[in-house]
Amino acid sequence: MPTKSRGAALTILAVLLALMALSNFGKPFAHNPGVGFVFFGMRLSGIANKIVAPIFGIILAVYVYGILAMRKFALPLGIFYAAYVIVNMPLFILRYHGTAVMQEHSWAYLVPYPFVAIGVSSGAAWLLYRRRTDLR
Repeated sequence: MPTKSRGAALTILAVLLALMALSNFGKPFAHNPGVGFVFFGMRLSGIANKIVAPIFGIILAVYVYGILAMRKFALPLGIFYAAYVIVNMPLFILRYHGTAVMQEHSWAYLVPYPFVAIGVSSGAAWLLYRRRTDLR
């Protein structure tokens, strides 16, 4: 039985999510103290970062595989990850508003970043939902 193509948009979003997975795998090895996985609004460091960042890297890698292979498990994983990003982003802003952590970044980064992060995570989940009958 021939399978339907996942399409260009899902493929691009999968590549962007794969880059995020690679970024998560690299966070425990960063020498910059300002680089750490953000977990429910809190930037992690030390052993917590070394544990949580790779776990999310694995979750994203499995999710990317699910998108590329058009697997059914990709949809609930995508909904979970999109919801996590939507919750995580404002928690980070609320926690670090007015602190040196927020001042590390320019407005050129801080303004578009939430739109890109939420757009990629939610966009992939939405496209998978729309294509849910094509998932196997």
